[in-house]
Amino acid sequence: MAPEAPITGLRAVAYRIPTDGPEADGTLAWDATVMVAAHVEAGGETGFGYGYADRATAVFLRDVLWPVLDGRDPFDIPAAWRAMLDRVRNHGRQGVAAMALSIADLALHDLKARLLGVPLARLLGRRRESAPVYGSGGFLTFSDAQLRDQVAGWAGDGFTAVKIKVGADLPTERRRMKIARHAAPDAALMIDANGACTRKGALALAETAAHLGVTYFEEPVSSDDLAGLRLLRDRSGLAIAAGEYGWDVFHFRALLEAGAVDILQADVTRCGGITGLLQADALAFAHNVPLSIHCAPAISLAPALALQRLAHMEWFADHARIEAMLLDGSPNP
Repeated sequence: MAPEAPITGLRAVAYRIPTDGPEADGTLAWDATVMVAAHVEAGGETGFGYGYADRATAVFLRDVLWPVLDGRDPFDIPAAWRAMLDRVRNHGRQGVAAMALSIADLALHDLKARLLGVPLARLLGRRRESAPVYGSGGFLTFSDAQLRDQVAGWAGDGFTAVKIKVGADLPTERRRMKIARHAAPDAALMIDANGACTRKGALALAETAAHLGVTYFEEPVSSDDLAGLRLLRDRSGLAIAAGEYGWDVFHFRALLEAGAVDILQADVTRCGGITGLLQADALAFAHNVPLSIHCAPAISLAPALALQRLAHMEWFADHARIEAMLLDGSPNP
């Protein structure tokens, strides 16, 4: 039976937004961030989804995924999701394809909520009324004063946890962690190496971090190094987190089955959208591991309210700034 209001249009566009200044983490530097947005139309309503990806993702959405969605029933999201997954098989399911699929899935869920006239959080079914957030930034390009001011600003705004980027140079990171610790003495202090360290280097950094009251170490080594993550989890005494580069449920399963993380991460704009995020949440629930939401706070909030194993959401400074500029009604921490 043909749908009463089939999907009739999809637009995808990329916006390049310069940063306030140079930004870098342990393995990457950048001076601009690209937001890729999708608009899916049906029944006089338009669903909106976005993610932070290369502009090639917008082309992929238009050229590869739009033919899959054209004419479909907007309520049959599981069928659309699987059809998109099948379509990207020969393109490679990770990277650009996974981000395009995720953005399309987000737009489809928003469209369904709009067609029903309910908030997206209500459509998904709320588990909670609000989500804990932590301040995130502390880029390696920051001066000591910039680092201190950003962390102190989060503490002054009421954040109870803050996270800074760290690199592999132990003396430098000892100094930077001390600055962050003094700037927010009452907040939980977290660090993120973005996979910059060797196993031994990460152990040494973790020992120093523990003495400064750090409790959470994200990607001390590459997220592909499951044995290394497990080593850090067993020996460092810090909570080890990874998963932000999980493109699908199989990556999350591998992390959990290897015992590699204390806290599983997932990014709704990369992991298959809301459909994929709920799969990750089910795995986290089955393994009794908390789930932390990576970046893109405005679009992550509604699905975060529905998760069973939510630990917290990342209030990433770069994305929060962009969303406050571009999106009406972006959340306030």
